[in-house]
Amino acid sequence: MTVSLPLVFVLGVIAWASIKFLGVRLWVAVVIALFGFWLSHTFLAPAIESGTRSGVGVVNGTHKTPFHLVSRR
Repeated sequence: MTVSLPLVFVLGVIAWASIKFLGVRLWVAVVIALFGFWLSHTFLAPAIESGTRSGVGVVNGTHKTPFHLVSRR
């Protein structure tokens, strides 16, 4: 099964749920979103993108485990 939800929709649902049910203030959610945009323009962006792609690969079942990490019995 391939997951194909738009990222903006998923982040919007998470933000709405955290504001509605966890009592997170709106300004805190805005600051976190702005921090994410700022972070995407730093030297950490390639590492974040790589981790995100790996996570999507695991969820979609297309992630290939490196051979040295496969347990041998």
